[in-house]
Amino acid sequence: MAAAQEQPFTLAVPDADLTLLRNKLDLVRFPDELDGAAWDYGAPLSDIKRLVARWKDGFDWRKAEAEINKLPMFTRDIEVDGFGTLNIHYVHQKSQVKNAIPLLFVHGWPGDFLEARKLLPILTSNDPDHPSFHVVALSLPGFGFSEAPKKPGFAGPQYAQVFNKLMLALGYEEYAPPLEPNAFQLGVHAVHHYGHKHVKAWHSNMPMSGRPTLFSHPLIYLEALTLPFNKTASAQLEQAKKWSIKGRGYYLQQSTRPQTLGYSLADSPVGLLAWIYEKLVEWSDNYPWTDDEVLEWISIYWFSRAGPAAAGRIYYEMTGGNSHDVFEGTKWTSVPLGVSYFPGELVRLPKGWAHMIGKLVFESEHDKGGHFAAFEQPEKLAGDLRKMFGKGGPAHGVVLGKNGYD
Repeated sequence: MAAAQEQPFTLAVPDADLTLLRNKLDLVRFPDELDGAAWDYGAPLSDIKRLVARWKDGFDWRKAEAEINKLPMFTRDIEVDGFGTLNIHYVHQKSQVKNAIPLLFVHGWPGDFLEARKLLPILTSNDPDHPSFHVVALSLPGFGFSEAPKKPGFAGPQYAQVFNKLMLALGYEEYAPPLEPNAFQLGVHAVHHYGHKHVKAWHSNMPMSGRPTLFSHPLIYLEALTLPFNKTASAQLEQAKKWSIKGRGYYLQQSTRPQTLGYSLADSPVGLLAWIYEKLVEWSDNYPWTDDEVLEWISIYWFSRAGPAAAGRIYYEMTGGNSHDVFEGTKWTSVPLGVSYFPGELVRLPKGWAHMIGKLVFESEHDKGGHFAAFEQPEKLAGDLRKMFGKGGPAHGVVLGKNGYD
């Protein structure tokens, strides 16, 4: 395994890149908009105009950059079988607690490593009543400030290999990954390839699975026959169906023709802003986004190492160009699984279906929060991890010699 010495990382966007951004914003040509369209057709014109004006004349990237640089960031070369060496960027926030639990935070699209920022002070704190964690939050290959693969086929097994080799290089032979919703599919592959030996437990706030069948999961299948009489479950399935029809246009585009879309995202900061802003608003649970939060988020994509288009290819690679589902090649695993349910999540499948994914040992239901739970409700998500891995929790002590306490 090639894992070079880690190098400290300081974010320093060149002045020329800031000038180019400003020039492009100055030259923006906005589309028209139908009267009363609101959100029905996508991101409203008034919102995008307001954000562009703020991006040009109010948002201080250098201030945001200085705050980001307060995080302990590093890069390290990781060799991926068949893809050569990729330079991977990550945050490594260590706890002062001797037996802190190694935790790998994995984001997806349209997220980034900063989704973990609000969790860091909570999870790494020294509190005798709660377990403490060493937190690693990486930029996925092709996202943020990690190098992107140079050839096709970088999918679930390759992402899992990056996760595992990074954690081993940091000295963590055993660890647990909490997964941002769109990274759940990556976690399934990580657990499939490295479960038990290295991945000792995992957690997600958007568990996904196919429908149960009589032969694959007979008890869950029989229970599913009663769903029409369960108002809550029926409403959740109806919402999932509605989203599949009206909310997955981005997925179909990025899983079939990401390069075509990429020209617009790479060349137009306004196009990039609208493409992701729509998701930030519609996928969160009435979170009060500030303009500067949005613009920092978009700026990470605009100034990313590989450019804004690279991240969108993840859907194509994970599905073979939409020819199969993201779980191909994986199966049920007995690695302990924890699940947090947030009401604003895009898809809420019946709770019982989580048993088809893995050995479900922890569940928690919340009254507020959406797709970006780590950003929207960090205290609640951190609380679930503490309960799951803390004393008396179902995953307490799963990492050998690292129980989270002094």
